[in-house]
Amino acid sequence: MHRKRLAAAVLLAAALTGALAPAAAAHPGRPGHPDAVQRQLDLLTARDGVPGALAYDGRTTRTSGVADLESGRPMTDERGRFRLASDTKAFTATAVMRLVVDGRLGLGDRAGAYVPQLADSPITVRQLLKQTSGLPEYSALVDWTRPGTPEEYLALALDAEPVFEPGTNWGYSNTNYLVLGMVIDEVSGVDFRTYVERTILRPLHLDDTYWPAPGELDLRGPHARNYGVHPAHPQDGRVDVTELPGYEFGASGGLVSTPVDLNAFWDGLFGGRLLPGWAVRLMTRDTTDIGGRDVYPAGSRYGYGLASIPLGCGGVYWGHGGDLPGGSVGGGRATGGRGTVTVYTTTWAAEGAGLRHLQGAVDAALCAEGHSKSPSSRGRWGVYVRTPRRVGSRA
Repeated sequence: MHRKRLAAAVLLAAALTGALAPAAAAHPGRPGHPDAVQRQLDLLTARDGVPGALAYDGRTTRTSGVADLESGRPMTDERGRFRLASDTKAFTATAVMRLVVDGRLGLGDRAGAYVPQLADSPITVRQLLKQTSGLPEYSALVDWTRPGTPEEYLALALDAEPVFEPGTNWGYSNTNYLVLGMVIDEVSGVDFRTYVERTILRPLHLDDTYWPAPGELDLRGPHARNYGVHPAHPQDGRVDVTELPGYEFGASGGLVSTPVDLNAFWDGLFGGRLLPGWAVRLMTRDTTDIGGRDVYPAGSRYGYGLASIPLGCGGVYWGHGGDLPGGSVGGGRATGGRGTVTVYTTTWAAEGAGLRHLQGAVDAALCAEGHSKSPSSRGRWGVYVRTPRRVGSRA
């Protein structure tokens, strides 16, 4: 029972921290120098208390710190597994767009047409994707000491007051993607996990990416240990929080992957291997200005499970990001053929200096000299995302 309560409390904190909100991109000294990436990782481990950090740009893997505080073993490489947390939302959004492309779902469809609990709600699929539904955060209302179903979690959110009227504002809520998982279930006829496997993981050969099984707490294969402050016992300080009930994170944050696979997902999505060009452009043009909200810098925008973040060298990168008490992840694919990068830490690094240095590593990697126009970053599929200057349409 103690183990179950511990895992449940960590889940609550994970749901509450949701997305990794990017800070203003740190512009390392001597921008564009490859060592700028390593400097940011070393700041994370030397100054910010991060046990281990990694950056992988498709060609070079840089690490700092250790994978295990007890044994001191070296940090894992680009094939080590870690929890994607809210990066999962980009996979869920892509799966929804696959149903739209196939004519099985409409962006303007009311979610209530597929989820009976929302039968009387005007909320649309588009608003769920864009985080403009006004649905309150369900995770803050759940009794995580006992198992629950998506329907039960949604009922808790619907019993609370809406944050705003649908389509009138923007507000990050894991409830939006909880509902989208339910929509995928109904429209596809299979569990959303199975649908994501069929339409994304298998076509891209993401063999090291998986949905945890019910009750599965540990990570499969090689991985670093994760550390964080247990929300139920903060007096204990930082403890090992590697074991988490990943299955319960669902469509909002349940996937486990590797830097190699996550980069391949971004390249596959923006390279046209998962969706036609018009669908990807819609995901990145039908956006909301979120600059200045929370800790998003000026110029940031949120589309369909994707966010654009300005780069210090010009242009933007598109990704998502996510955090758990035991880790944070950032990165994505940059405009202008500058490539793709994944950066992650083995403890929560979603505010202050830790966040600045994590995002600084992303910025330095994508702005590095010689990174632009590399064969691995341009892709051969011909779908390139334009900068937010051309983005203006709203739901």
